[in-house]
Amino acid sequence: MSSSLQLGLFTTEEGTDPMTALVPDEVDIYILNLSGGKDGPRAAALALDAARAAGVEDRVYTIHASLGPLEWPAVTVGGVRYPGSSELAALHSRALGVPPERHIEVRRPRDLEGERVPYDLLTYIAERGDWPWKGVLPCRSDWKTGLIYGAFSSMVRARKKQLGRPVVCANVLGIRADESPDRKKRPAFRTTTDSTARVVHEWSPAHQVTTQEVKDWTDEQGLPHQWCYDSHPGAGDWKGSSRCSCSLCVLASQRDLLLAVKRRPRLAELYALVERVRGVPFNPNTSMAELIERAGRPGAPDPGVVIEDEGPEFEALTNAVEAALKKPAKRARYVRPGTPADALPGSCDGCTAGNPTAAADQEA
Repeated sequence: MSSSLQLGLFTTEEGTDPMTALVPDEVDIYILNLSGGKDGPRAAALALDAARAAGVEDRVYTIHASLGPLEWPAVTVGGVRYPGSSELAALHSRALGVPPERHIEVRRPRDLEGERVPYDLLTYIAERGDWPWKGVLPCRSDWKTGLIYGAFSSMVRARKKQLGRPVVCANVLGIRADESPDRKKRPAFRTTTDSTARVVHEWSPAHQVTTQEVKDWTDEQGLPHQWCYDSHPGAGDWKGSSRCSCSLCVLASQRDLLLAVKRRPRLAELYALVERVRGVPFNPNTSMAELIERAGRPGAPDPGVVIEDEGPEFEALTNAVEAALKKPAKRARYVRPGTPADALPGSCDGCTAGNPTAAADQEA
């Protein structure tokens, strides 16, 4: 069955790439990205509708690129357990009707003393000595996109051999115009890879769906949403965080950051340690030390729940970050324009933490 889905409905601002037609039965692999947030399921449902109408639902896979302990974790309140982002992504996949064997979870690994272990983004930041920011977002490229493409490499090789041509993939994202001016300008459909092995079309079918429409659709479908969106777990009021990505995202709004700092104080303190040792603010607009101080003032948002962040996974993160900070940063230390290092609240003056040479001199 052949069916052409025209994307003329999803317009973008003048000057951006024009919309293109996608022919669903000409797509060999559908990759539906699920972060555990609210937007992925809406986009995935629209893409699934197209694949089902074309009779190619068996080509659909869902995938979650896990950020480990930096994601919103599961919490238990009043005897009720509310799932974390990774678990919720799998629940969303099943609720959409994708078989469990076609849901994939990936997490970036590294070799440490001959053992393959998870490589967490905050450890990388501590090693590098700088934070992600606009235009330089390894949290999206190396911890998400690259892993997702890699997860399908063996499948692509097998399909190419079978088909005798490049494999056509639709990389379905939950990006919406409502999220930011940059995303409003971003095309809802574009080709990001065109090689002898694969052709990848990036498709954001919910690009013009509003935030309120996403929330209404989620509630109407009876789909569980991430507890961080609510004022407290189980409230169902959408009065918590406005976005669901890293718990402490450098691109998050001030309110979201203050809420996250109060909900995950131990994680916030770990971020502040990285900031203090490396002498680089969390983002150009504010430091983590300042956010922690502001979160303690009257009038700061009520967290609704406070996470203890205990357990082996968080302890492994803490140990890895602290070990990284005992070594010099892998890139030259610098501070973004307009934020001198000595202006960082809580920054150390002559601090020897993370500087083995200075520490040795002091001990001598």
